[in-house]
Amino acid sequence: MPRHDQIAAAARIGMLTRERDTAEASAQALRELARALPLDAATLLTIDPLTGSHVQVAGIGYTAAASQALAGEFIATPWYRNVVRRELPPSISEDAEDAGPRFRHGWFYAERVRPAGFRDGVTGALRHRGRLVGLVHLSTEGADAYDTDARRLLASVSPALAALADPLAHAGDLHGLAEADAASLVTGDGTVLDLPDRDRPRVLREDGGFPALLRAFTGTSGRRLRLLWPAGGDWRRVVLHRHPAGPGLGAEAVLVHETPTELPYGLSPRELEVLTRAATGQTNQAIAQALFLSPRTVHSHVEHLLRKTGCVSRAQATALAVRDGLLRPDPDHLARFVEG
Repeated sequence: MPRHDQIAAAARIGMLTRERDTAEASAQALRELARALPLDAATLLTIDPLTGSHVQVAGIGYTAAASQALAGEFIATPWYRNVVRRELPPSISEDAEDAGPRFRHGWFYAERVRPAGFRDGVTGALRHRGRLVGLVHLSTEGADAYDTDARRLLASVSPALAALADPLAHAGDLHGLAEADAASLVTGDGTVLDLPDRDRPRVLREDGGFPALLRAFTGTSGRRLRLLWPAGGDWRRVVLHRHPAGPGLGAEAVLVHETPTELPYGLSPRELEVLTRAATGQTNQAIAQALFLSPRTVHSHVEHLLRKTGCVSRAQATALAVRDGLLRPDPDHLARFVEG
């Protein structure tokens, strides 16, 4: 039967999943565990989705380098496989018949754990939205510290710890995305990382020239780019956000955020293209040559888009396009529209 202080600690750990500063929330979660369970050291590890390596998000008594080195060795042992397959986190002192190889009798305990002064420990696998995302490990200098009740308590808070450890779980929150919006992270080499409970943007599922645009944005130093893009016979409002590297995601990425939309102001696709090129500073003659149109046709498109947007001049219309992201830029002219 859990004590009152243990129930309170579990509740506080659950509330920490709402925090945007996941690094501090993870550290606080381990401090809450230290109030509820015996421990002299603890580590919360995430799995980098790019490399598969374990990276410490928060630790008590473990340096990041030491924790990550130990995890790298531990995942190659049969005891790691035992941790992953068990719903109830196994402990060093566990003597259940189905626990698999006795950890205390193995080389990892003899060469890594015991020399560090620890006599008991418990390790839990962290799963978020059906994905294995990390590990939590507690160690203590006392023997037989983690009984079944202690292990059950750790299992009860593991979903919250997994939400904190998952490097993809809060990517959308960091950029203020609505819950139902489609979004994915794309790394510099083009790897797409799908976010939990979010659809992959349609622009990433259909080529249509978008990968080249994304590479061009990656090559800038800008922070954000807003644009309009056709996909699946419809239009999408797309925002590209620079997403920083951090614990669990060792490389900078671009968050691609997409929502369905109609072309604003009743603009036609051709008028949007003319407006975008006008916003780059191209003359009607240059636009006509680029789009294989006559200058007179381009002039008509400009008149139509001015009337539809309510702008009194070409300069006002291009200012509106840049301000509101009414653009379909090509990679060669993208830098002009990237926000710093």
